[in-house]
Amino acid sequence: MFTPDFQITPALSKALMDIEASRQAVSSLPITVPVLTSLRESARLVSTHYSTQIEGNRLTQAQVEDVIHGGTFPNRERDEREVKNYYQALDFLDTLVKRKAPVIAEKDIQTLHGLVMNGKKKPTTYRDGQNVIKDSGNSAIVYMPPEAKDVPELMCELMAWINDEVNKGELPIPLIAGIAHYQFATVHPYYDGNGRTARLLTNLVLHKSGYGLKGIYSLEEYYARDLQAYYQALSIGESHNYYFGRAEANITAWVMYFCEGMADSFANVRLKATEASKGMKRDQSPLLRELDQRQKQVLSLFEKSKYITTREIADLLGVHTRTALNQCNKWCDEGFIIRHGAAPKSRKYELADKWLELVQ
Repeated sequence: MFTPDFQITPALSKALMDIEASRQAVSSLPITVPVLTSLRESARLVSTHYSTQIEGNRLTQAQVEDVIHGGTFPNRERDEREVKNYYQALDFLDTLVKRKAPVIAEKDIQTLHGLVMNGKKKPTTYRDGQNVIKDSGNSAIVYMPPEAKDVPELMCELMAWINDEVNKGELPIPLIAGIAHYQFATVHPYYDGNGRTARLLTNLVLHKSGYGLKGIYSLEEYYARDLQAYYQALSIGESHNYYFGRAEANITAWVMYFCEGMADSFANVRLKATEASKGMKRDQSPLLRELDQRQKQVLSLFEKSKYITTREIADLLGVHTRTALNQCNKWCDEGFIIRHGAAPKSRKYELADKWLELVQ
C-alpha cells in the first residue's frame, strides 16, 4: 500500500497557513461574472502555456492565446496540437469538478491523459514496456520508473490513497495534492504526457476539495519560472532506479517545494482578485459555477443584447449552425435560455431570469 514518508516542518506549516489565508481571502471577495470570467480565462491560458512549455512547447503566451482562438503558425503544428489538447483537458477537468461523485476515478485520469495526448475524451491504457528519463545534454539516465507490470497496481494504490485521505480529512488538501503529483510522476504510467497529466491531477484534487480559488490560479507558471528547481525537487532518492530507494524515499523536500509554490501562486491571485473586486458588492462566482464553458461564453452576447440568434451563437462558439441549434434546444430545456419564435430564420433567444444578474 502506498504510504508517503514526509515530515511537517515549521516552514511547511507556515506555507500551509499562508495558502489557507489566501484561500479564505479570495473566497470572500465579491467578484462579478465578467471580471471572474476574464480572470479564469487568463488563468487557463497561462496554465496551458506553461504546462506545455515545461515539456518543450515553443509557442509564446500570446501565440497560445491565438491558437486557442483559431490562429495558426507555420511549422508549429505539433505545438498547436499540444496547447489545444491541454486546453481541452482543462475543460474536461471543469466537468469532473462539477460531478457530485466524491471520489476521483482512475478512469478520469486516464481520460485526462487521452485528451492531453490525442485530443480525444477516451481513457488511455498504461505503458506496456519500460521507459527511462534521460538528461537531454549527455543522455545519462536520470530516472528509471517501475516496470510496466507493476504500474496498474501502483496507480490503483495511488488513487485509493488520494480518495481515502480526502475522505478522512486529516491531512491538509495541499499536501494530498502535492504528494499525488509526486507519486504520479514517480510511477510514470505512460511513455509520454506524464508531467502534464500529473499537473492536471494536482489541479483536480485541489478543485474538488475547495482549493480551486475560483479557478483563477496557475501553479504551472511557478514551476516554469525555474525548471531546474522543479525537476530537482522531484528527483528524490539515492538511486535513479525506482526499486532502489525512490519508492521509499523521504519526500519532505518535494512537499515543501510544492506548498511554497502554491502559497506563492495563491498570494499572487489574492492581489489580483482584491484589485479586481474593488467597488463590487456581490460575489457571483457560485452562480457562475453552475454554467459550463460554452454557456459562460454565450453570456458575453447577452451583455450586448437582450435577444440573440442561433447564428450569433454558432459564430461565437465556432460550430455549425445545426450544432448551435441543437445546443440551444438543450439549453431551453435546462432553463438557461428562453426561445422566442418557431421558424428557424426568425428564432431568437433571451436569457432566463435566474441568470440575468450575471450580465447586468
